[in-house]
Amino acid sequence: MNMLPKALYGTTDWKKALSVILEDGEPQYVSGGEVDGNAFYCAAILGAPALWAPAREALRGGELKLAMTHARRAWRRAFSGRIRFDLDGGPHQRAEALVLISPMISRALEEPVGLEAAAMNPHDASDAFRLAAHALFDDWRHDPAVKTKPARRIRVSARSRVPAVLDGEPILCRPTAR
Repeated sequence: MNMLPKALYGTTDWKKALSVILEDGEPQYVSGGEVDGNAFYCAAILGAPALWAPAREALRGGELKLAMTHARRAWRRAFSGRIRFDLDGGPHQRAEALVLISPMISRALEEPVGLEAAAMNPHDASDAFRLAAHALFDDWRHDPAVKTKPARRIRVSARSRVPAVLDGEPILCRPTAR
């Protein structure tokens, strides 16, 4: 999703970022997270909305038929299952999706004290469209279907494998992930 080169080098063009790294690169410390042994440095999306990533990638690759197949699958799963999670050992909660954002790109964390954990609970398509409108026109955190909180240790569980997107790459997590 080009978030890492944007956060580190101010560009979404990975070729330009690579050029900067090779010409003037210096080691940088970056924060991030890990889900089921898979590192991420910008953001992770856990839950059914992550199923839209393969459709997006197929569309980017010009594979319209494959994109439609992935989109139908994502639409069938939309609003159908909640994931359960807890933040730092707190009470168990449920959400349609849990988004984990590193301090490097979070606009809500003032200090690197963990990850910004955003529980998203749109109940139907109209809630999802309202959330998308907030994302386009102001800040998705202002939507009533979103609750955010900083956290260091997050546990997620579901009845089956949990679809996830880590820095733009789709994966399937175990039914219980940390």
